Amino acid sequence: MNESIESNATTLSVDGDDVTVRYLTAGDGPPLLFLHGIGLDAAAVSGKYALPALAEEYTVYALDFPGHGESEKPRRTYTTDYYVDTLSAFVDELAISGASVVGVSMGGAVALGHALDGGRPERLVLVDSYGLGADAYWRTGASLALRVPFADSLLWGSMGSRAAVRTSLQTMSGATLPDELVDDVYETISPATMRTLRSWQRHEFQADGLRTDYTARLSELDVPTLLVHGSEDPLLPVSWSERASELLPDGQFLAAKGCGHWPHRERPERFNRAVTAFLNSNN
Repeated sequence: MNESIESNATTLSVDGDDVTVRYLTAGDGPPLLFLHGIGLDAAAVSGKYALPALAEEYTVYALDFPGHGESEKPRRTYTTDYYVDTLSAFVDELAISGASVVGVSMGGAVALGHALDGGRPERLVLVDSYGLGADAYWRTGASLALRVPFADSLLWGSMGSRAAVRTSLQTMSGATLPDELVDDVYETISPATMRTLRSWQRHEFQADGLRTDYTARLSELDVPTLLVHGSEDPLLPVSWSERASELLPDGQFLAAKGCGHWPHRERPERFNRAVTAFLNSNN
């Protein structure tokens, strides 16, 4: 981890339970929240190159959501709404106000949920964001597979080597999968994080559609919003972000050419330039 990035911990009360979360901080400037994705992710994974770049002009806060990274991993039902509540508790605990928010994948859905629940972000950046559609080609099969007995154990058994992690990430990345991303994910995941992933997926992936879909409420969100989406993302349709940019009162769409689901790790310099330019713009 970059030496300029500090690691801290705090205990939050979320849905009536206390949970200890680890968070990273860096920089000195206006506040910015950086939210990672679900399962094969953590603050230090998605934020490896984004956090140092953003910290040049912002005070960046990047928490490991419960069930991820170095945060506590209680056995519970994990939902997008739970993570929205976690973010609200985190912001209140650290007295953060007027922050811009960068949300990756599931973290994008959390950013949207928080903003629509009175979070009042300065600006939003949604990266290959979940929560912008109710369907995806893999949804029905995934919903059925999640109901298989011992699915958690089967998932961890299938992810217990670097080769297996690489295979999994190749289903989400563009043509070039960085070797170091494979290593970073492999060193981050554990049986507990896979249990978290499966819990969240069971809640989200329903036979009749994906549970979290903010499309109908995007017109309520009068916040400058940049939607970055890998042009080759095989996981979440790029059309979701294109459509959302048209439904938002102040939305912009940027296709990350040649990238899959991880543009912030596949092409970090290009990603950081685009995000920084948007955050610093006046329109």
